[in-house]
Amino acid sequence: MRGGSVAVVGGSIAGCAAAVAVARGGAGQVTVFERTAGALRDRGVGITLQRERYAELRDAGYVDDAVPWLPISRRVWSVRDGDAPLGRTIATQPFHFRAYSWGTLWSGLRRRVPESARYRSGTAVAAVEPDAEGATLRLADGSTERFDAVVGADGYRSAVRAALFPESEGAPRYAGYLAWRGTSPPVDTALWAEGDCHTVVFPGGHCMIYRIPDPVEGHRVNWVLYAAPPEPPGGPDAATRTAACLPPGRLGPALTAYLRDLVTRRFAPFWAECLLRSPAETMFAQPIHDVEVPAYAAGRVLLTGDAATVARPHTGGGSVKALQDATALEAAWRAGDDWPAVTGAYDADRTAVGRAMVALGRRLGRAQVQETPDWSAMGEAELDAWWRELTGAGAGGTLGGVALDRR
Repeated sequence: MRGGSVAVVGGSIAGCAAAVAVARGGAGQVTVFERTAGALRDRGVGITLQRERYAELRDAGYVDDAVPWLPISRRVWSVRDGDAPLGRTIATQPFHFRAYSWGTLWSGLRRRVPESARYRSGTAVAAVEPDAEGATLRLADGSTERFDAVVGADGYRSAVRAALFPESEGAPRYAGYLAWRGTSPPVDTALWAEGDCHTVVFPGGHCMIYRIPDPVEGHRVNWVLYAAPPEPPGGPDAATRTAACLPPGRLGPALTAYLRDLVTRRFAPFWAECLLRSPAETMFAQPIHDVEVPAYAAGRVLLTGDAATVARPHTGGGSVKALQDATALEAAWRAGDDWPAVTGAYDADRTAVGRAMVALGRRLGRAQVQETPDWSAMGEAELDAWWRELTGAGAGGTLGGVALDRR
């Protein structure tokens, strides 16, 4: 289908990918609304793409080797063992991923957005009003703008999703635990083999630690730790439970002290040092939520990325799903003869995938955080059997084959 004005609400990874998709598909005018005024490229949290998914997305024209990355080839699971610097390894798995800094991956996608598209930073969308012929955006400054179609890529608390589904259908549901995230300076590579992603496990949670590219220092240590917060008054209040994240400076003394104590008690010395030396300005916490919707499209309004579904980060598929959503959107746009054909094909392709990812994320979260096994009693064979049963994957898995395999 050719022509028409399309608004993309949200200009991060999902939004840039969606803008590329609809422009390639034939939209007449594309406008991206990004509420953040600053440069998103400065965000430094790490993300990964599985090797097979990278090839799929490269062939579709959404990623390439121009974006800095580091290879990951092996996942090492370990528990603390006295004063042993790296702890005791309980299992290793093949783990073929590419590690990126979020900001550099976003920059690569931002460059792909065609110059004909308008990218409006610092422009927040407060509400979306759909109708039979398109939708009207109500901006935070009170002005309105009308489009033939709208793609919601505005994340966890999506205004576009709220316009399509009542709160009971698309409301985020707090899972009961947090993901603490941060980065720290480069470390001694004599202890930590290149290409290894380390998973430190402990009762009630785990932490994944891997290197990401850094243009100045070569690499940084990226980590994400999953655990339930302490009980009130130290735990998150009602507002925190509904927040997308607790940015640097908002963790508060109780959560900060809890994190430091947990790491000191449960981590082997080398990995504890990796986390404890992280600058405060890189550390934040993300309350974990599940979000799923009845459909990815209704009328001329479509959802993509976290605006559509939020699966727990254990799936390793947040950015992958956003990019796969974009490839499906482009295909639907190219093949459809009219708006119903475009939105119908896209919805049929992605809604089931989103639901499968949410279900997988819940299983992974339950097994690795909420109902953890006796990690210290596990060896290679026990962990491999546990992982196969959990994911339905072969040895080593793919961090959830269902979630990352578009089929």
